[in-house]
Amino acid sequence: QVQVVESGGGLVQAGSSLRLSCVLSGRTWYTTAWFRQSPGKEREFLAAISGSGESTDYRESVKGRFTISRDNAKATVYLQIDNLKPDDTSVYFCAARSHWNSRDRRTATFRNWGQGTQVTVSS
Repeated sequence: QVQVVESGGGLVQAGSSLRLSCVLSGRTWYTTAWFRQSPGKEREFLAAISGSGESTDYRESVKGRFTISRDNAKATVYLQIDNLKPDDTSVYFCAARSHWNSRDRRTATFRNWGQGTQVTVSS
């Protein structure tokens, strides 16, 4: 089992950058992913990273601006967001599962979720 806690959100101006953090406890070498969800919208997959950090998977629309990474010595997964846009405003969630499969992005396959961290981007 693994527990997940996100942090790093806030109110920022368009064009700036944020680094979100996801601290894992318990069994920490899990496939970890970032999602976001805005009011009235479906939860959206953003990026995933394997437990070792060797493999990553990105939603096509965020490639080039979003970077997922991990530091297993700190049991932490990061999401770096560059050139923030107002449309990035959302609640960002970190989630974990035991297996790596870059072809399976289904929300239901991630059993361990954090509480979410709010990112608000002003124009």
